[in-house]
Parts: sequence; structure tokens; C-alpha cells
Amino acid sequence: MASYATQHKSADATDPRPWHGPTSGITVFAAVLMMFGGAMAIFEGIAAVAKDDLFISTRNYVFEFSLAGWGWVHLILGVVLVFAGCAVLTGALWARFFGVLVAGLGALANFLWVPYYPLWALALVAVNIFVVWALCTGMHREAGTAG
Repeated sequence: MASYATQHKSADATDPRPWHGPTSGITVFAAVLMMFGGAMAIFEGIAAVAKDDLFISTRNYVFEFSLAGWGWVHLILGVVLVFAGCAVLTGALWARFFGVLVAGLGALANFLWVPYYPLWALALVAVNIFVVWALCTGMHREAGTAG
């Protein structure tokens, strides 16, 4: 008598429920989070370029750009994040690698943005790190079941 684990490991053409990493729930959730984080970065960038009173200005910060400079960084990164999130939804392997790269850059940019808007920047760092983890976990699971 074969157990469920034995049946699941031998996924062939007769198995109606094969594991497919690009369309897994965690990968789709990561793509949606990338699009959400990208949209928030776009709004953040627009507010910074418009020199809104929302942000605080700090002195003696090592990575000191003008507020408008940081706004353009977040605006461009937000557009690229939304594009990468849409690409990850297609299930292409290159899109997941691109998503890991862009989410890593998003985490770095938001970490450097902490002195200007601390709580929101830390929340977006956490979201981007989760996206990197989710995309890498999906790739690992797919590679493990391919053999």
C-alpha cells in the first residue's frame, strides 16, 4: 500500500495535482507584495519630489541626498518593482531572479531611507525581505521536485 507521501513524490503525468513552483501561492503572494510595495514606493517618491512636509530632515546622516534625490530613487525603484511583480506572475524563471534583485535593492533603499520616515521604511524593508525569501523558497522547492 502506497502512502500519500510516496504518491506525491512520484509526480508524473498521471498525477492531477503536480507541484508547480511559479504558480504556488507563496510566489503569487510575493508578486502581489512586490506590486503593493512598488506602488507605495511610487507614492513615497512623488511625495518626496514634491517636497511634502511629511518627511523629516536629519543632519549628519552618512548617506545624505537631497529629499528630491531620494524621491527619484524611490519613484524609479517603485516602477521597476511593479514591473517585476507583474513579471513574476507570468511564472518565468528570469522574472523570479529579477524579482529577487529588485526586492533586494528595495530593501537596501528603504533601509537607507530610515532617517526620513522610520516606521514606514522599516515596514517596507520587512516586506522586501519577505519577498526575497518567498521567491527563493519557490525556486528551491521547484528545483527539488524536478528530479
